[in-house]
Amino acid sequence: MSDEKPQYNIENAKSQMRKGFLEFPVLLIIGAKPTYAPDILKQLKNANLLVVEGTLYPLLSRLKSSGLVEYEWQESKSGPPRKMYTMTEQGKEILQQLEASWKSLDDSVNTLIKHYEKSN
Repeated sequence: MSDEKPQYNIENAKSQMRKGFLEFPVLLIIGAKPTYAPDILKQLKNANLLVVEGTLYPLLSRLKSSGLVEYEWQESKSGPPRKMYTMTEQGKEILQQLEASWKSLDDSVNTLIKHYEKSN
C-alpha cells in the first residue's frame, strides 16, 4: 500500500463553488433589465465569472421551469428571433431573499478570512 495522499483538485473545487451560486448572478442580471442569453454570458464574463453556453442554457431552463424568469421571442435584425428573458414577480421575491442570504454569507466568510489572516 502506498502512503501517497490523493491530490486535492483545486480547479474542481473552484468550479463547484461557481456552480453553487451561479443562479444568483444570473438572476441579478435579468432582474436589472430584460436580457438575451448572449448578453448574460457577456456580463458574467465582464464580472470574471466565466460561464459557457452549455452551463447557462440549462440554468435558464430551470429558472423558467421554477417560475422565476420568463421569456418572449423577439425578432432580430441580424438573424433568427431570440429569447428575451425577464424576471417574474416570484423571481423578484426570490432574488431579494438570495441577496439577503448572500450578504449574510459574505459577512460570515469575510469574518473567517480576517481571522485567518490575523493568525498568519
